[in-house]
Amino acid sequence: MAHRSSPLGVLLRAGGSIAGGLLTYLAFPPIGWWFCAPLGVGLSVLALRGVRVRRAAWLGYLGGAAFLLPTLAWVRPIGDDAWAALAGVESLFWAAMAAGAALVLRLRLWPLWVATLWVAQEWARGLFPVGGFPWARLAFSQGESPFTRFASLGGAPLVSFTVVLCGALVASLVTRVVAARRPDRVIAGTLLGAIAVPVLGSLVPLLGDEGRTVRIGVIQGNVPGRGMDFLGNEPAVVLRNHADETHRMAQAVRQGTLPKPDIVVWPENSTDIDPYRSDYARSVIDAAAKDIGVPILVGAVAEIGTEHRATRGIVWDPVTGPGAYYDKRKLVPFGEYTPFKDLFLKLSARANLVGRQSVPGDRPGALRMGPVTVGMVECYEVAFDGLVRDTVDAGGTPLVVQTNDATYALTNLPPQQLAMSQLRAVEFNRAVITAATTGISAYVDPEGTVEWRTAELVPGMNVVDVPVRTKNTLASRVGALPEWTLILMGAGATVAAISRRRKS
Repeated sequence: MAHRSSPLGVLLRAGGSIAGGLLTYLAFPPIGWWFCAPLGVGLSVLALRGVRVRRAAWLGYLGGAAFLLPTLAWVRPIGDDAWAALAGVESLFWAAMAAGAALVLRLRLWPLWVATLWVAQEWARGLFPVGGFPWARLAFSQGESPFTRFASLGGAPLVSFTVVLCGALVASLVTRVVAARRPDRVIAGTLLGAIAVPVLGSLVPLLGDEGRTVRIGVIQGNVPGRGMDFLGNEPAVVLRNHADETHRMAQAVRQGTLPKPDIVVWPENSTDIDPYRSDYARSVIDAAAKDIGVPILVGAVAEIGTEHRATRGIVWDPVTGPGAYYDKRKLVPFGEYTPFKDLFLKLSARANLVGRQSVPGDRPGALRMGPVTVGMVECYEVAFDGLVRDTVDAGGTPLVVQTNDATYALTNLPPQQLAMSQLRAVEFNRAVITAATTGISAYVDPEGTVEWRTAELVPGMNVVDVPVRTKNTLASRVGALPEWTLILMGAGATVAAISRRRKS
């Protein structure tokens, strides 16, 4: 049963919850101490042991804020108020999860139930509000760790589940060691379980090579400005930067210092002028495509009518010009469109910076380019399980993530996004190419290893040999089933705990 705590006890619990959040933050890139994730979870759980539901909620909120404020510090170029507001809203999900954890901690096998509630919390954050914000899921701290291979079995939800389960088992071990006068079988079993989870993860077999490759040229052109003004004052600079790097690649191919690519990938927003409406933009892209002699995947903002636009990836053929395209389906709230537009335009002048509102696409980004069908994912979309999954289901291989992180250059966003690409590579048995305007552009192999990457805020280009995989992982075949199973288990445990509490 919950009991009243002394003021010192309350302070210790609050400190433990905050320390747990900060420790979990250290697991995320660019620091990337992956082992801090289960340790941070364990400390957060210990802070909730034996407290009432209401107190658990505010302890969870404190821990969530301590974790999210540094993890989401990349939002600060938009404004410190936006950063604080986002962390404050997202911390409410931690409060709700902690309230549920205070209940299930009174049940047998409570480490299991706590882990399922964490999965439910991450699922809810991916849906609400305004379309969800699944950033900073625990799975995304495990781009290259003993837990990573669980992604091939059950996707990001299973990775988060196993990390939390390991941390909760560590918390259970601590409580039992403190309470017991001497080691017993339960303590030994708990210790064995905490060790077994990551060990089993590292033993999950991955699908092997299929012997086919494609040569991909990756272009990073850089931008003239920084922060919210990354485009600078002179139009077409971003476009010229990416075209110049492509000409440089073509020259290197002619000189024999680089192999000739089969296809070339530019980043999201690699042209700051609509090539459908600008003869100048079209001629610049045409010249680059003809020089390199292969199709280019161009990132553009295409105008739709007089009021709307689309964030679009266009296959640009050196002979026929623009062809097949993909329109971004998951748009960034307050970046590409303004939710509750009339209200927010009155509340904040910065809401006007969005300008013309983007409209989402309605089909997966499987685009035929040269010898392969690339699976195209635009920037923010890589955080959403279903969007990446149906791109793979549509035949996309390898995956290409076009991204524009120029506003957030040298923050913790680019390395966090790269870790997501690492997890997706393992989850779907697909190589992932990331093309970024300012970095980090990279090639991740299907085992999740970063084989090549650029620095930030510099022009860069390379040609990489990428495996073409077509075999699907278990995670790809079962889809969201593991996530829903874990969520329902957590809901059942919570109901059981509430029923038991009422009977008591």
